[in-house]
Amino acid sequence: MTASLAYHIRLATRPDIPNLMHIRLSVRENILSNPARVPESAYYPFIEQGSLWLCEQATGECLGFAAADLRDGSIWALFIFPEAEGRGIGQSLMERMIGDLRRAGWQQATLSTQPESRAAAFYQRNGWAPDGMTSGGDQIFIRPL
Repeated sequence: MTASLAYHIRLATRPDIPNLMHIRLSVRENILSNPARVPESAYYPFIEQGSLWLCEQATGECLGFAAADLRDGSIWALFIFPEAEGRGIGQSLMERMIGDLRRAGWQQATLSTQPESRAAAFYQRNGWAPDGMTSGGDQIFIRPL
């Protein structure tokens, strides 16, 4: 991982999926207990609907990604490569997803994440409010758009 602070955000394409999966498996929180639960094909709908964003350095190195589900008004993913955390990438990606959901006509967004995690704190700092728990034990958050 380079120390460069410059990055750009673009829509992801199918050839990006291996890099996205690598980032997803590299995180320190919200770790997948079974990576097979999120196969390559799980990314396809978000690429096809134009709501899967990728952050990369000018070198092409992937730093993070995020996806909004325009079908149900939720955030499907927001993951940053651990060495790239704290650079504003999550904030930039969230702005893209919120914009996607607004343009799709949603007035409220939902997501779920591990309770009492850094991700949960990040969402609360950014206007998300706790709204119960999933049956699997994740914290549900909502945010007006």
